[in-house]
Amino acid sequence: HVELSTASKMFCACPTRFGAPPNSQVCPVCLGLPGVLPVPNRRAVELAVRAALALNCKVAAYSKFDRKNYFYPDMPKNYQISQYDLPLATDGYLEVPEGDGVRRIRIRRLHLEEDTGKSLHAADDIVTARYSLLDFNRAGIPLVEIVSEPDIATPEQARLYLEKLKAIMQYCGVSD
Repeated sequence: HVELSTASKMFCACPTRFGAPPNSQVCPVCLGLPGVLPVPNRRAVELAVRAALALNCKVAAYSKFDRKNYFYPDMPKNYQISQYDLPLATDGYLEVPEGDGVRRIRIRRLHLEEDTGKSLHAADDIVTARYSLLDFNRAGIPLVEIVSEPDIATPEQARLYLEKLKAIMQYCGVSD
């Protein structure tokens, strides 16, 4: 997952300022209240296309959002708006050094989705916590999920892949 550098969330106008007081950047849309209508963030789509092109992906002429229903304690809607069968981009790659040459790590897909909230546990770990609090400021933050093929053979290749991916996303202004 790569968090996109947008001023507002994926499907509403709530701000995305890091470190804001808990639950101060929420609205009926990102909380999934009845009757709301999500509207895609144009800037998030632009940044996702930029990421796809930087990763040598084929950008789809048509893609769509899907609703994935599952329960996370810090997901206020109990569903996530994501992409499944028609993602934004497919068939990309990133090359990392390998010996005297390069190893191509194929990218199966790059799709847009929204982040969940954050659980804050009243202890050092979840096992000993007497209770947990929920902060939904992060719920709805735009993400791109990048799914690679099983081409990484060593921990070193995984490290190089992630370092290069991070550098590309930062250089392109997709994420900080």
